[in-house]
Amino acid sequence: MKEILIGVDYGDTRTGLAVSAGKMAFGAGCVVSKSMRKTVEGVAQAAQRREATGIVIGDPVNMDGSKGPRSEKCRIFADMLAQRTGLSVILWDERLTTVNAHEILSEINVRGEKRKKAVDELSATLILQSYLDSLAEAPAE
Repeated sequence: MKEILIGVDYGDTRTGLAVSAGKMAFGAGCVVSKSMRKTVEGVAQAAQRREATGIVIGDPVNMDGSKGPRSEKCRIFADMLAQRTGLSVILWDERLTTVNAHEILSEINVRGEKRKKAVDELSATLILQSYLDSLAEAPAE
């Protein structure tokens, strides 16, 4: 059975999604809600639609490696999502992902409302791709 992963960039209003069924991550839209419970439900539905086998959520660790309130909120979200879906949920260090997403969007001249909509999905894609790349780099056992 092929492993299908969902990448998540959790946000208070917009939560970006990405999907991978192999070595590449692709944007998969956003869940828009100010309610954590509704966002959990939206991500769970997206995972179910795609028959996901796991979920990777960006963990906004501080630059010094410490975990602040935003990281704690993501951990709570991850716990709720794991309970709701029964899937393996991995918190993945996402330091500078949003900065990188903004840089990419600047390079391709995406501005205004389009940028607002694209940045969360792109961030989720970068989070998931970073995770996939780490698997590819891991030594074989």
